[in-house]
Amino acid sequence: MRATSLNQNELEALRILWEGGELKPAHIQSRFSWPIENATLRSVLVNLVEKGHIIRKLHGKAFFYGACAKKTTLLQNMLQTMARVFAGGSSRELVAQLVETGDIKPEDLELIRRTTAETISRKTKRK
Repeated sequence: MRATSLNQNELEALRILWEGGELKPAHIQSRFSWPIENATLRSVLVNLVEKGHIIRKLHGKAFFYGACAKKTTLLQNMLQTMARVFAGGSSRELVAQLVETGDIKPEDLELIRRTTAETISRKTKRK
């Protein structure tokens, strides 16, 4: 599964399915953050099925779609690509660039600090 081959509509459909579970196309369409034509959405769903990111199941007469790709796996793949493109492959450098160039508020930095400390603590306990 390659996250880098996902367009904005495909990412939005995945977000909706991660949040909502298995849904009919009409429900997916109603949850989009921007207007999307029915034909466009159906094309997006077919592409995601072909790429192996979602599954399609027939329940009665209706098809339901659900995410089978893990959110964390796709995020890791996208971050690795971004790190390679923007920071010479360094995740640390990518994060530094995001902090420098982003609209980061003090509470955002505090969340980053807390999350980092918790992650380090968990990894240390595993060893």
